[in-house]
Amino acid sequence: MSDNDGKKTLGLGGSRPSNVKQSFSHGRTKNVVVETKRKRVVVPKPGAAKPAGTTAKSAPVGGDPSKRPAGISDVELERRMKALALAKAREAEETAKRAAEEKERAAEREARRAEIEAKEAEDREREERAKAKAEEEERKRAEAERAKAAPPPAADVPGEAAVTRPTASPRKTDRDNDNRDNRGKAKPGRGGEDNRRSGKLTLNDALTGREGGRQRSMAAMKRKQDRARAKAMGQSAEREKVYREVSLPEAITVSELANRMTERVADVVKALMTNGIMATQNQTIDADTAELIIEEFGHTVVRVSDADVEDVLQAVEDKPEDLKARPPIITIMGHVDHGKTSLLDAIRNAKVVSGEAGGITQHIGAYQVTTESGAVLSFLDTPGHAAFTSMRSRGAQVTDIVVLVVAADDAVMPQTIEAINHAKAAKVPMIVAINKIDKPEANPDKVRTDLLQHEVIVEKMSGDVQDVEVSAISGQGLDDLLEAIALQAEILELKANPNRAAEGAVIEAQLDVGRGPVATVLVQNGTLRQGDIFVVGEQYGKVRALINDKGDRVSEAGPAVPVEVLGLNGTPEAGDVLNVVDTDAQAREIAEYREKAAKEKRAAAGAATTLEQLMANAKADENVSELPIVVKADVQGSAEAIVQAMEKIGNDEVRVRVLHSGVGAITETDIGLAEASGAPVFGFNVRANASARNTANQKGVEIRYYSVIYDLVDDVKAAASGLLSAEIREKFIGYATIKEVFKVSNVGKVAGCLVTEGVARRSAGVRLLRDDVVIHEGTLKTLKRFKDEVPEVQSGQECGMAFENYDDIRPNDVIEIFEREEVEREL
Repeated sequence: MSDNDGKKTLGLGGSRPSNVKQSFSHGRTKNVVVETKRKRVVVPKPGAAKPAGTTAKSAPVGGDPSKRPAGISDVELERRMKALALAKAREAEETAKRAAEEKERAAEREARRAEIEAKEAEDREREERAKAKAEEEERKRAEAERAKAAPPPAADVPGEAAVTRPTASPRKTDRDNDNRDNRGKAKPGRGGEDNRRSGKLTLNDALTGREGGRQRSMAAMKRKQDRARAKAMGQSAEREKVYREVSLPEAITVSELANRMTERVADVVKALMTNGIMATQNQTIDADTAELIIEEFGHTVVRVSDADVEDVLQAVEDKPEDLKARPPIITIMGHVDHGKTSLLDAIRNAKVVSGEAGGITQHIGAYQVTTESGAVLSFLDTPGHAAFTSMRSRGAQVTDIVVLVVAADDAVMPQTIEAINHAKAAKVPMIVAINKIDKPEANPDKVRTDLLQHEVIVEKMSGDVQDVEVSAISGQGLDDLLEAIALQAEILELKANPNRAAEGAVIEAQLDVGRGPVATVLVQNGTLRQGDIFVVGEQYGKVRALINDKGDRVSEAGPAVPVEVLGLNGTPEAGDVLNVVDTDAQAREIAEYREKAAKEKRAAAGAATTLEQLMANAKADENVSELPIVVKADVQGSAEAIVQAMEKIGNDEVRVRVLHSGVGAITETDIGLAEASGAPVFGFNVRANASARNTANQKGVEIRYYSVIYDLVDDVKAAASGLLSAEIREKFIGYATIKEVFKVSNVGKVAGCLVTEGVARRSAGVRLLRDDVVIHEGTLKTLKRFKDEVPEVQSGQECGMAFENYDDIRPNDVIEIFEREEVEREL
């Protein structure tokens, strides 16, 4: 059959319609694809050979051609079928793997369950064996007790009554046996651990009577027989009363009073009730009432006061043979920037001044120096700024020799005079060191002459005060200065007893972040050792560590040795005295008493005593503006000096109020206090921690940091000046004379004036003078010249004026024109 016949058989006609497509492969027609409206049919080419190994009914390669998607070749279809087969194989493999894992887990669970069951069975078996053993032991014990139920024969002891034990009734014996049986049973789950010691006699068994009841000791039996014998002979068995000396403070609780008298509290309360005082054991009574009760009980009263706790600190006179030579304590004083620290640097061969803010010593430094000759000297370097007056005065209180440093190119200055006064008040010898002698403009003779005005006569001026010309830069005269100090110390014959409890003075104190409260102490007498218990001011503690001026840890510090002391419970005040005591209780008691006394003193100082004083203070406070501030510093002396400087700022209208001053970093508590009072926070050589900074940013509290004290004082002074009301000053700018008065409708009276002096301005203030007496003061309502409103009128010209809310004007009155200006005031 031809191709055309095949086409006719399909009903397609002689030509190929447009919906019939042919698929070509290497130039040959393979299949004929017929697309109809309903489905797409792929017709194999007539006479095409069938694949080998297939029957007439088998599908062609790649599946049923009628179900193959459009545009998919055999190769693509075969590839997809392979991929599908691989996916199915992978899924079957994963399913098999999961089934195997599940089977393994089930096997593990079964094994674990079997193991637990075996363990439980073993525990039950062990418990049953223990229970059986306990029951057997209890049975044997009950049989033994029944065998001993008959009382043993009493031993005949001459002079003593035989002690017999009553026989227990059968019912009581059975009940005791039942109780013992219940006690002897092991608790479930304990594995019979209680029965492991069942055969041993323990203290608990002996006390609870498990082993035949508790037996009285021989001593108890003897005491009982003695009491019975005394009672039979009619003797009284009352104890002899002990009378004591009772220490009685200003106030005492009832329980404490009974404890000191060794009486029962109930008896003391009864005695108080007898005297008409209803008091419980926790109530406080006064010393007079307590004295009556003590005498009623027959004891002796010893009155003491709270201040007696400090009696342990009374100075003990040292024997002359115990005294040994000690190094001198030298304080370097002088005006700011006269070279005190640089001079000490040259002596110590260290650069102390490089660590000071602005090259100015901000707090006292204590150092120990060994000279070439072997002499040991202790130096105190005090600040030179006027604000540190209190610190410099403390330096003079603990010193033996004062070295007054005066610059040869600057002569005597205010702080130099102040240092002279401190040295005279302390009654200590003085050595004048004329520094900066190497400068070309140095004039040491002028320094010596200026010192005469303050009754300081040096040896070169026929006086008794040594003077040495030195230079801290070149080292000139340093040996002469050390020789002069050694000579003066030799004359003083300084001695101390190192073999006694230490006593010293706090030169400086600060709150260190890592070490806690740290105090720089200059030991004056005795030896301070690690582990000593001490009290210093309102604080106490135990010496944890001693650090010398070089930063090395030492085990002890003798007289005239400056050390840093660690181990305080708080920061002491600079200038407090340190005393070593025997016990921690003593130190705590003394510190608490001092704290209470200081608190009462502060409260009394801040309280008004009379109603008139209260009213006067209230009236004064109404007219005074306050600038509240919070101050935190690195050391106690700096904080104290800043507070003193703040108190000096102000006048009758404004003052600075220090809400809080302390030592250490700025904390959230400081920020909260400042925020509540609207105060800024000033940090002197300290910083705020992270939480405090965040809180300050949230609440809008200003924190300022300073390292030089004058900057802080100047800023506070400027801020306080802003609280002063501005001063109003009047400036006269002209005069005018009223020539005639006119009445104008809708305006009132208008004065026709002639400006005789200066200028008349519309915005200025005016006063109306009649016969040189001020009649009215106010402002102008209008200022006209030739019917025009003008801002000002010059001298010699005429104008019309009308006053605001005032019409009583007459010819020949004088108008005074003035302006007011505000002038800012400063403290």
